Amino acid sequence: MASTDKQTEQRILDAAHAVFLRRGTAGARMQEIADEAGANKALLHYYFRSKEKLAEAVFQRAARNLFPPLVRVLGSDASIEEKVRGIVDLYLETMSASPFLPGYVLSELNHHPERITRLMESLTGTPNGLSPRLFERLAAQIDERVRAGTMRPITAPEFVVNLLSLCLFPFAARPLFSAAFGWDQGGFDGFIEERRTNLVAFFMSSLKV
Repeated sequence: MASTDKQTEQRILDAAHAVFLRRGTAGARMQEIADEAGANKALLHYYFRSKEKLAEAVFQRAARNLFPPLVRVLGSDASIEEKVRGIVDLYLETMSASPFLPGYVLSELNHHPERITRLMESLTGTPNGLSPRLFERLAAQIDERVRAGTMRPITAPEFVVNLLSLCLFPFAARPLFSAAFGWDQGGFDGFIEERRTNLVAFFMSSLKV
């Protein structure tokens, strides 16, 4: 593909990403995407054929901001504390830059559950979810501390689900919390900055015996 074609395709994908995250697949309109991209609707169909194919491309791109970094951190040889810190930093930074992302991904998974199967297959080579091997290192680290009497028993999946919930839920429920606590943009940003500091200690304390 020529350089100008790649640039046009990328511009359309960037515009679609912004519109789909704001509106969701059902609410997004091709004309709005074309306007955002500074293109005409015919170009959208030329590069992506249909709204569904464009929506799939946007979902894959959005989800890849969430899942592959998680796999890299959990599968590393870093300590449990370093893994928790890495995930907290990664997700709070990503969500702050793209606050509509968690709500969009969750909504898309509810309405188009087949997309997560395709995503997992592209990441792992199998449609059956994340390979248990990806959690082996984390599970071994947890078991070591449980045997030493410094951590209560917890499975690796429960560990991951609990940590991600604490990271993502404030962004997914941001309108509720902003209304309840009277936060403007600065108030919410300040809360997240404090959370970046406090969440690691809170999470690790919850695991102590």
